[in-house]
Amino acid sequence: MGVALAVLSGLCNGLFTAPMKLESRWKWENTWFVFILVACLLMPAALVFPFAGWSTALLQAPPYSVLAALSFGFAWGFGAICFGKSVHSIGVSMANTLVIGLSSALGSLVPLFMKSEMHVGTKQLVLFAGVIALLIGVAVCGKAGRMRDGEQQSQGTAPLAGYLFALAAGIMSAVFNIGYALALPISDTGVGIALSRFAATNCIWLLMLGAGSIPNIVYCILLMCRNQTAQLLHAPASWFSWGRSSAMGLLWGGSIFLYGAATPRLGALGPSVGWPLSLAVGLVVANLMGVLLGEWRGAAGRPAKWMWSGLAILLAAIVLCGISTRFPE
Repeated sequence: MGVALAVLSGLCNGLFTAPMKLESRWKWENTWFVFILVACLLMPAALVFPFAGWSTALLQAPPYSVLAALSFGFAWGFGAICFGKSVHSIGVSMANTLVIGLSSALGSLVPLFMKSEMHVGTKQLVLFAGVIALLIGVAVCGKAGRMRDGEQQSQGTAPLAGYLFALAAGIMSAVFNIGYALALPISDTGVGIALSRFAATNCIWLLMLGAGSIPNIVYCILLMCRNQTAQLLHAPASWFSWGRSSAMGLLWGGSIFLYGAATPRLGALGPSVGWPLSLAVGLVVANLMGVLLGEWRGAAGRPAKWMWSGLAILLAAIVLCGISTRFPE
């Protein structure tokens, strides 16, 4: 069940940006606004508020953990904006590949460097090899994307800004992981007052996602005011757009909460199989969706070969990072 939930988490993560590319009535700011409302506010509230004791867990948790959840969540919100802009600019396939690859590399290294003492052994060497492979895979996929853009000039070349947005989003994903690690005492406090581990962990998501929603909502409102696109939210036949954007929120939020439910069921397999499995599934699904959405149409075989080569390197690197957790400290 734990492995199945981890796979389902990756499936949701790989699919959630696809509705954005299918949207034709709304502008980016409309779609992202509704997505953030559903994923960062409505869904966490629906999964936390029904459980009695969640407010007590937050009040009794160490103040630094609550502050970490709020501050790091708020910082991650700017990364979420960058990710949304990168998907809009360079597509589902390329944006997800670059962001997942970078966040995997940084997410593997940051917890290691946060330790007060670190020695270099088999575990660390395997992890470093996996991180180097991740960065190589990201570079190969980035080159494939620029080659694709060069061959699709007749359809409009994606600006370099799209790739810079993806790089920023990948870096900010590591910030999210740091905040989650520092906020774990909230979950422990919740378990101590008889909440389930799943319900207690959701208290962390409530704070982090809620704080992260602030810069996203403010930015989308500013864009809607500047571009005069707010009226699109209640335009005729806008229900389809509401549905697509809400589906994005449910899929992305579902990927987080599903992984939170998978972890306790994986036992010792959690760090070595669950996380790399979820990431690998997300990578494959996002790239398949990119192909189905026609993001590589018009590009010759050479860019596609580079892309699939980079994807293979990333998948191998994710597995390598997962294997490293099986070695003793």
